[in-house]
Amino acid sequence: MAIFPQTQQSPATHAPAPRLPHLRHIGPNWYASVMGTSIVASAGATLPVHIPGLRGACTVVWALATVMLAVILTARTGHWIAHRDQARTHLLDPTVAPFYGCLAMALLAVGGSTMVVGRDVIGHQAALALDVVLYTAGTLIGLAAAVAIPYLMVVRHRVAPGTASPVWLLPVVAPMVSAALGPLLVPELPAGQWREALLLACYAMFGLSLLATLVMLPLIFARLVHEGPLPLALTPTLFLVLGPLGQSTTAVNQLADVASGAIGEPYVSGLKAFAVLYGVPVMGFALMWLTLALAMVVRAARNGMTFTMTWWGFTFPVGTCVTGATGLARHTGLTAYTWLAVALYVLLVTAWAVAGLRTLRGLFSGALLAAPKAPAPATARTR
Repeated sequence: MAIFPQTQQSPATHAPAPRLPHLRHIGPNWYASVMGTSIVASAGATLPVHIPGLRGACTVVWALATVMLAVILTARTGHWIAHRDQARTHLLDPTVAPFYGCLAMALLAVGGSTMVVGRDVIGHQAALALDVVLYTAGTLIGLAAAVAIPYLMVVRHRVAPGTASPVWLLPVVAPMVSAALGPLLVPELPAGQWREALLLACYAMFGLSLLATLVMLPLIFARLVHEGPLPLALTPTLFLVLGPLGQSTTAVNQLADVASGAIGEPYVSGLKAFAVLYGVPVMGFALMWLTLALAMVVRAARNGMTFTMTWWGFTFPVGTCVTGATGLARHTGLTAYTWLAVALYVLLVTAWAVAGLRTLRGLFSGALLAAPKAPAPATARTR
């Protein structure tokens, strides 16, 4: 019953104005921009070559990533407060829900880059404190997403056959990021049980993420073979497959570096050997997939692919291959891996610059804050 029945205004005049309308379509995919920016800093600072001025530039990029994380966390909080209906819709949408893994990875990436380059600005103790907070939060959120999103896919989402997407990898790759960045904290713990516990926990998360990835990759490739190319707007998500490949290679090399201070022989020697025996073939597969993905992107561009936030998929996954190649250069001593890391870093910076500039343009024009359009259909196989 109306409180003021005498009012003659039309019902439309009673509708409250939406709160924070510009935040309604800020989804969890925006955290990918933080991930891509942060890894430019951490990957550049750890390259196996010395480039004058690079570390200083990486420090500036780290500061930018930290500010971006704070801004997007605030925007996403406003989204949940003002647009809970849309937030729930995102969780129940199988094309959007996997992006909740990006929240965990954004926290982890900024924490890791803080320990790598941010300490030059804020000092080691402050960097350590910030990384502990972000690593703990990111790891807990990542583990929760790795279980909750697949659970929703099974019991709530309605996924049609032949619609597997590389986006499905996002929640399950988050624990791999924890495994790769945990070694930064292992030497900071007391020797003995604490260090060994974190080291083995990182290997456990490595296994969790790797096996989940091995379950999903055949579905993704089968979808491409049986259904043809992805829709144009989703073509950049093919680069997401590089994430678990490069990050797992990074993880085993980083963990081998800190194993001697956390666990005894013969495990130390075994883990160092495993870093090379695992990393070399996986990096080979990553390069094959990178070539395939690049070919598909060129094809999509020729067919009219335009900018969307999926272009940030060109950044973080490539960055993980940079750090993976850097680790292999360190453990094998091969110059080939050094130059591979440099070449991939050039590709990373180029992709980051393009995605960043196009994102700024979309923000200023308002296009990226508008309701998303349905993706254009996939193009025919013969074209």
